[in-house]
Amino acid sequence: MYDVVIIGGGPAGAAAAVYAARKRLKSVLVTDEWGGQSTVSPDVQNWIGTPHISGPGIAEQLKKHVAAYANEVLDIVEPDRVVAVEAREESFVVKTEKGQAFKTRTVLVTSGSRRRKLKVPGAEEFDNKGISYCASCDAPLFGDKDVAVIGGGNAGFESAQQLLEYATSVTLLERGEAFKADELTIEKVLKSEKMKALTGVEVKEIKGSAFVESVVYATSDGQEHEQKVGGVFVEIGSLPNSEFIKDLVERNEMGEIKANPYTQRTSREGIWAAGDVSDVRYKQNNISMGDAVKALEDIYLYVQKHHR
Repeated sequence: MYDVVIIGGGPAGAAAAVYAARKRLKSVLVTDEWGGQSTVSPDVQNWIGTPHISGPGIAEQLKKHVAAYANEVLDIVEPDRVVAVEAREESFVVKTEKGQAFKTRTVLVTSGSRRRKLKVPGAEEFDNKGISYCASCDAPLFGDKDVAVIGGGNAGFESAQQLLEYATSVTLLERGEAFKADELTIEKVLKSEKMKALTGVEVKEIKGSAFVESVVYATSDGQEHEQKVGGVFVEIGSLPNSEFIKDLVERNEMGEIKANPYTQRTSREGIWAAGDVSDVRYKQNNISMGDAVKALEDIYLYVQKHHR
């Protein structure tokens, strides 16, 4: 019987595992990969304490830190993926793709999310070769370049705002007939002389050679346009990795697990959630780690009260 099963090896899961081990909770971390979504970034500049680090570098750091605590109280299961969580009387059973099962008093879901990928010709070919899904990670790499942002929600406009600090120009392309971002955010971003935003636009293709060189889009009148850009930032939403636990906890319309921001508790007693899989407002590595530590602190108190 474990005190806690931690699902996911991104920043949230790694932080929780370290804290669980330090508090001597009998725990197991299950992950199919380390590092979370940042592994695709060649140069992350907001990993606090390290001015420059690659996404794979972050993954390696997390893995080493957790492994340093792997002993009689912390088990690491990798590579494997959780496919189901079943409720028992005052406990849970966590099942994995490879047929393992772990009985536990509590569950911490830190399985993250996956970017909703752009599905047009060239999108897969130029992924990480000019196409980015993280402006806060990669904006400084596009200094003195013309770039495009796909998506007119808050994430799209916030990405555009970050890119304006570095890029020569930013063109935002929104498929719908109106932007979905907050009015104040839209107004602030559009004030920049370097900014242009279009609605009723459908991206058709990403072109380039070794690197992105242009984006092809069609306007509402059916005409196609090709615009030269040195980078394309995609903000068309993300998909939380929460399917395996959807029958046990309450989720919002996007599939994110609803979590109390005070404790990270979900609607189901004994289950916590932190990081991008939860309905946290801001999706950032540093926030995910803090929320996971918060959850683990609450789990520790819960285990001490109910199972000691």
